[in-house]
Amino acid sequence: MSEFDYDLFVIGGGSGGVRAARVAAGEAGANVALAEEDRYGGTCVIRGCVPKKLMVFASEFAALPSEAQSYGWDMSLGEFDWPTFCGHLNTELDRLEGIYRSLVKNSGVDSFDARATIKDPHTVELSTGETFTAKHILVATGGHPVRPDLPNAHLGLVSDDIFHLKALPKSILIIGGGYIACEFACILNGLGVEVTQYYRGAQILRGFDDEARGLIAESMKEAGIDLHLGTNILEMAAAAERPKGNTGGTGSDAAMGASVKSSEDLLPSTGEKGEAVWVKASNGKEAVFDAVLFATGRDPNSRDMGLEDLGVELGRRGEIVVDEYSQTKVPSIYAIGDVTNRVNLTPVAIREGMAFVETVFKSNPTPVDHELIPSAVFTQPELGTVGLSEEAARDQEEIEVYCTSFRPMRTAFANRPDRVLMKLVVSKATRKVLGCHIVAPGAGEMIQLAGIAIKMGATKEDFDRTVAVHPTMSEEIVTMRSPMRSA
Repeated sequence: MSEFDYDLFVIGGGSGGVRAARVAAGEAGANVALAEEDRYGGTCVIRGCVPKKLMVFASEFAALPSEAQSYGWDMSLGEFDWPTFCGHLNTELDRLEGIYRSLVKNSGVDSFDARATIKDPHTVELSTGETFTAKHILVATGGHPVRPDLPNAHLGLVSDDIFHLKALPKSILIIGGGYIACEFACILNGLGVEVTQYYRGAQILRGFDDEARGLIAESMKEAGIDLHLGTNILEMAAAAERPKGNTGGTGSDAAMGASVKSSEDLLPSTGEKGEAVWVKASNGKEAVFDAVLFATGRDPNSRDMGLEDLGVELGRRGEIVVDEYSQTKVPSIYAIGDVTNRVNLTPVAIREGMAFVETVFKSNPTPVDHELIPSAVFTQPELGTVGLSEEAARDQEEIEVYCTSFRPMRTAFANRPDRVLMKLVVSKATRKVLGCHIVAPGAGEMIQLAGIAIKMGATKEDFDRTVAVHPTMSEEIVTMRSPMRSA
């Protein structure tokens, strides 16, 4: 009989934690428990990827009637019904959470709806007062959005709040230039909200390929998003309490793209958070918005768990420091997913969970592979990317860049200005494709398949030998014969 209650105790019921728990129990035969203080499915299923993507789908319908008319259809656009959408969304999230709970139960994992803290290297204490011992403890608690250190920042929303709005605001200011900020800017713009976006940097989507993010920024502006680069928020206050003498800048509040009203129809039971908000920006402009959304970063959920008292090292943002096998400095404690702040993507957390089980329960030491991970940004148009940006690649070695930008057939026929981008970054020495970047509708679907070839080490000549599928946007990936430039 084991000296521990469990072979493995998982803290966190998101994608990574659930995968590790059920594979350890179902395939490795381990005695496993899992504790989750909120809803099963974690950030991705409950307040991230899944509801966000469904909102993307909803927002894209706005452009269909005008496009359909160019194709001969008599179609008009009605009003978007936010409560109806939210009802369907919540039903779907309930269904998905039920699937996660069933996966855990059917794998023989004991589950606890409680917050867990770690008392010693082998003991977990639940908020119910129960304690359990485990040979191994896996922390998979994810992360959370944060507000900036700014007076009255509590008046602003964070991404989690968007999914709980009772009604859409007429106007919103989004602070930030990362993928969450840009995705919500496109979503809310498509749903009919007047969107203003401030980003302190020179260009949105820092870290992605410069040419790709430039095209996305231009597309966002053409779609009606009021994007201000090199701009940050200096002050904010409830509109009714804004500093004397501030009347909304050079014009009325309406002229600044904002309507002033009570926010009682937005967020329930949030007090001041839902009120119309006055904002002063670093570009000198002042305005009032129905809502302000901070999309300025996320921090790991690692605080107040007892980790530091045990000798587990935490990084500057609170990330749990682990080695290539996801093991902390305390040998019995491991961590995976966003709480480690390595590559904060759901499929990566799942891979890390699988590698953990291989290492600990299947006697097959498996380091986590964080190289050449395909990813997508669900702006409109989407960005699909894998490998190095042109800028990162040319700092590493001599490269050739194959690139084309054009109006796709579907929207060109409808006389829309939309443009797409197809780009390959190629090593001069090895001819391997170091990076692929696609800006286009459905780019996320395309990059998944391109990622396979690039992960296998495909060369530019391998792409050239592949026959094009015509007529498609993606055929350009295999028909670009001459480099646009070398670096």
